[in-house]
Amino acid sequence: MGIFPRFARLPLKSTFIWSQYSSAVTAVGRETSDRALIVSSSQLIQHRCVHSRGLGASPANPGDAPPRLPFSGVTQKDLAFFRTLLPGRTITDPDLLKSSNIDWLKTVQGKSEVLLRPKTTEEVSQILRSDFHDHIEFCIVYFVPRLVFLNHPLFFRRYCNDRNLAVCPQGGNTGLVGGSVPVFDEIILSTSLMNQVMMFDGISGILTCQSGCVLENLSHYLEEKDFIMPLDLGAKGSCHIGGNVSTNAGGLRLLRYGSLRGTVLGLEVVLADGRVLNCLGALRKDNTGYDLKQLFIGSEGTLGVITAVSILCPRKPKAVNVAFLGCSSFQQLLETFQCCRGMLGEILSAFEFLDASCMKLLENHLKLTNPITESPFYIVIETAGSNATHDEEKLHNFLEEVMTSSLVTDGTVATEATKIKALWSLRERVTEALTHEGYTYKYDISLPVEKIYDLVQDMRGHLGDMTKNVVGYGHVGDGNLHLNITSPSKDPALLAAIEPYVYEWTSKWKGSISAEHGLGLKKRNYIYYSKSSETVALMGSIKAMLDPKGILNPYKMLPDNIR
Repeated sequence: MGIFPRFARLPLKSTFIWSQYSSAVTAVGRETSDRALIVSSSQLIQHRCVHSRGLGASPANPGDAPPRLPFSGVTQKDLAFFRTLLPGRTITDPDLLKSSNIDWLKTVQGKSEVLLRPKTTEEVSQILRSDFHDHIEFCIVYFVPRLVFLNHPLFFRRYCNDRNLAVCPQGGNTGLVGGSVPVFDEIILSTSLMNQVMMFDGISGILTCQSGCVLENLSHYLEEKDFIMPLDLGAKGSCHIGGNVSTNAGGLRLLRYGSLRGTVLGLEVVLADGRVLNCLGALRKDNTGYDLKQLFIGSEGTLGVITAVSILCPRKPKAVNVAFLGCSSFQQLLETFQCCRGMLGEILSAFEFLDASCMKLLENHLKLTNPITESPFYIVIETAGSNATHDEEKLHNFLEEVMTSSLVTDGTVATEATKIKALWSLRERVTEALTHEGYTYKYDISLPVEKIYDLVQDMRGHLGDMTKNVVGYGHVGDGNLHLNITSPSKDPALLAAIEPYVYEWTSKWKGSISAEHGLGLKKRNYIYYSKSSETVALMGSIKAMLDPKGILNPYKMLPDNIR
């Protein structure tokens, strides 16, 4: 191509409060006598669990774990039931439980004593609705003459849920906000064995699979059929599609294919009381009533357990090119992005960036090699199309433009799979490199594109020499910054200087404190920096309606005190 010389071809008890919010929504509540279910359409009764030593109190650090809620502990009778339901798949060995009790960053560790590994939706349903063995025995002994009632949904709601056992749904456990591990002794419900492809339609490109399928395995399955997943993540070798959907993961292809809210066509979800909600449609157009699947996308396992996913998959591109470029300033990087969108148009698949500090981490800790001249900023651009000659011509014209206008100082291009993978690793493995830096404070921020790197610079000035490193990388095309602040070890003084400053800064510029990682345990109490009190109150009402006892992934996503 003649442009660059080197062009080549990721227990303290709590108080339960009943509070009322005016609403036109019809909700279901339970009479205190527990004799029947009542329906109220005038007001929505919200059952809130306030994590408190005293009424309304919160942990000293809003990101810390609250006191344990008064859930039941697992008994031997419970274990007997689980072992009958899941023979050989009820794990109680502490050594085997260790990896499921701690998050990928090793910053949140629970104390669960039980790991359940169902294989089917029906088994998940039985766990949630019938995991209370002593009540099952009670039913059999005293209600044999009227066994006809045992299959009635109201029966299970009245008896089985009374065991009040908390459950932590878990996929690949690659989350970064403590949302996928127990906080205390919640039962871990792993989807790792729910890993079957149920159906693939080669005409429409719609894939239906169980929620425990590993993203990379799905990618390999589809590539053999000349399709690809619309989602790609650095953690693709471990993360599950169900976890991706539960956190509404963004990833590297969002610029091209959009978010999971658009590509997910249907879900199968098991609710807290064991009912199976089958919204596993395979239609691109369905305008009949509320789109209920959207409630569960991004709900982090707090409203239901996703057991199957139907997702629209694009055709595999015939030509893929990756360019790795260097820029002297973030302003030049933004101008390069504008030029890129205009000149590459429909073949632009990804536009990612990392700063010089990230590159040093990759070189020092992972021994990766910078393929171009050292620069303050680096860009990864991917194009994907159906005509190699056409795409290469467009890419050549773009590169010539940004080079001659001095927006780009140096770069290299790859068209072969191994070289493409090598260039992508410079972006995808930044998170891995950060784990070697000591303790990392991670922030997943969404901002107006032009403000992305201002936060990194302001944070460096704000923190001064309190930190070891402040680095920024992320998805320019989506306005998504991954801000990472490192120190030799966990430092309360440093955390106090970071938070709430980082959230106040984000709120000031009308950004989001969680672009794609979710809120989990660590960010739950900061939700008001991105959402209004009315919005959060309605979220709490929805949670109370679908999970009135709060057994699904407690202590996650919603704040301790709903205003």
